[in-house]
Amino acid sequence: MKILVTGGAGFIGSAVIRHIINNTEHAVINVDKLTYAGNLQSLTSVSGNTRYAFEKVDICDAEAIKDVFNNHKPDIVMHLAAESHVDRSIDGPGEFMQTNIIGTYTLLEQARAYWSNLQGEAKERFKFHHISTDEVYGDLPHPDEVEHGTELPLFTEETAYEPSSPYSASKASSDHLVRAWARTYGLPTLVTNCSNNYGPYHFPEKLIPLVILNAVAGKPLPVYGKGNQIRDWLYVEDHAEALVLVATEGKVGETYNIGGHNEKQNIEVVKTICQILDEIKPKATQYAEQITFVADRPGHDMRYAIDASKIQKELGWKPKETFETGLRKTVIWYLENETWWQNVLSGDYQLERLGQAE
Repeated sequence: MKILVTGGAGFIGSAVIRHIINNTEHAVINVDKLTYAGNLQSLTSVSGNTRYAFEKVDICDAEAIKDVFNNHKPDIVMHLAAESHVDRSIDGPGEFMQTNIIGTYTLLEQARAYWSNLQGEAKERFKFHHISTDEVYGDLPHPDEVEHGTELPLFTEETAYEPSSPYSASKASSDHLVRAWARTYGLPTLVTNCSNNYGPYHFPEKLIPLVILNAVAGKPLPVYGKGNQIRDWLYVEDHAEALVLVATEGKVGETYNIGGHNEKQNIEVVKTICQILDEIKPKATQYAEQITFVADRPGHDMRYAIDASKIQKELGWKPKETFETGLRKTVIWYLENETWWQNVLSGDYQLERLGQAE
């Protein structure tokens, strides 16, 4: 099949494309605007493959998207293109509304027009897979807030939406658009909501790569608030495998939550990175001595946690990496791929803090 991947030069999108090219016989059309977070160097290993094509296109550009559909004739759309950093959405929400809402609307309309003109098996085969986040569900009770021994709830596919940030509100909006196009127009859609991803090729404004790079540079390791915010961590290559499985074998109309079964407090994540660095790149002092607690960001959700039992039961997927094995692989990757992240840091972003809403 031909799979159109939007945002394919981004962190998760590039992992999806590498997985498709390396582990399937499908062809890929990568549609990416190449914003600050889009990096074709993340696809160097597959860019010469005859099953890979790249189109520099903004998903908000209806005519350009129409041309992509007509020229490449995809069987599946995997929609990952999005502004995705909460801190940036606090500083400048407008880009998030444009890309995540208007961009998704534009893509849906062009996909609908293309699908409406398909015939027979091609029409039956077509799917629109929208990739979203667990942040649309809002906040979950934190262990510090409940009686000891109380079973803590998880996000399920039926959890009501209650987004907290401009980013998560824009993603919630895009999720609603996809489901509305399915119900109103019959467009064959799938939705997935994932927990926090980490791994190779991650833009270094996010927690794990930021801590790794600041640690080796001898800089402070900023931890928001007390560092007791809890996230469920999912290794990006496990996520990519799950996404392709949903896109190709998932049931149209369904939502699948994808999680890593790894609830960790942020401070625990930071300390684990420090311990790995102490072991594989030792220095005179302990890396944990660089930890600095800073003011929390506005509206910070305290806990996310995914119930991923549905995708395991229905499609047979579960993550291969534990948090410990995945994090070690990630730290080693950044130490061994300085050229990649130095090129990223040669742009506008220099590991500074964002999202203080001042």
